[in-house]
Amino acid sequence: MRHLSLRFASVRGASASFAIACAGACFSWSTVVHADPSELPPEVGYNYNEIETGRIAAKNGADRALGNSVSALFQNPANMATSRVYHAAALLQIWPEASRQSYGVGAVDSVGSSSKVAGGLGATWSRQDPDGVDRTASDLRFAFAYPLSDKLFAGAGGRFMWLSENGSGPLGPSYASSGLDNDKILKNFAFDLGLTLKPGGGLSFALVGNNLNGADTGYQPLTLGGGVGLVKDKFGIEADLVADLVTWDRTTLRAMLGSELLLGDHAVVRGGYRFDDGAKSHSASLGLGYIDKAFSADLGVRRILAGDAATAVVLSFTYHVGSTGLTPTPNETW
Repeated sequence: MRHLSLRFASVRGASASFAIACAGACFSWSTVVHADPSELPPEVGYNYNEIETGRIAAKNGADRALGNSVSALFQNPANMATSRVYHAAALLQIWPEASRQSYGVGAVDSVGSSSKVAGGLGATWSRQDPDGVDRTASDLRFAFAYPLSDKLFAGAGGRFMWLSENGSGPLGPSYASSGLDNDKILKNFAFDLGLTLKPGGGLSFALVGNNLNGADTGYQPLTLGGGVGLVKDKFGIEADLVADLVTWDRTTLRAMLGSELLLGDHAVVRGGYRFDDGAKSHSASLGLGYIDKAFSADLGVRRILAGDAATAVVLSFTYHVGSTGLTPTPNETW
């Protein structure tokens, strides 16, 4: 069971080929074919500036308490110190209805420091609705974590973002419409803090604050949240709650529930549910994964069932650098 929370989901054999083919088709369509502007609210396709691995997407975002490795870098930096790993990952996100695609890389090392400090670095490039708002964003993240004890872990991270919108809105190029032609409308730094408690018995509690420097823009929304997770044998379940203080015209909540089950030693199945108070939507998610000593891969698919219909397909592949023998042998745990 020690592998389940450290790996990312995918599918095996024909399922993997089919998923990759679908993602390739979405990519080809979004880069070659011009279409009408997306009918989705930009906030839905933008996903609140949350970068997801396949595991996070498969659990519908409920991964703040039990997540670690590269997932921790993007959701709760404290969790990078909860396991001894050296992982590098590549990410792909496709949102067909939002005409959005994102590509990213990330790495987390918690074995190289003799002082037990874990570090992570990630970069993501996204383009959303090129025939509409035409939003392009580059997102660079770094984070550090430290085990205050064998049960309490703390982490901090920073985010640099460069974002532009080159679409032609009803007012022409302007801040009030669709941005400025070939000019950045956002160049900003924000920081995150996380705290995780693992009291024993498979329980985990997490508190996370994102964009805590008080950014007053929905491009980097100030959010406060947390999660409670439980692991028993080969099954894990988690519930998260996040308050968004900026994106909408009032403080809104996102409630998430996610679970995962290890089948044998290599296969993982995941699922989740989310209610988004801001977008007034309900969504469900599913994911499949494969775990190996040297690598792991995952696929997560989320679909909004009530509200503005949208689909997110997230693929990630993780290489376990520690398995090469070039680093100290990691002690991988939940």
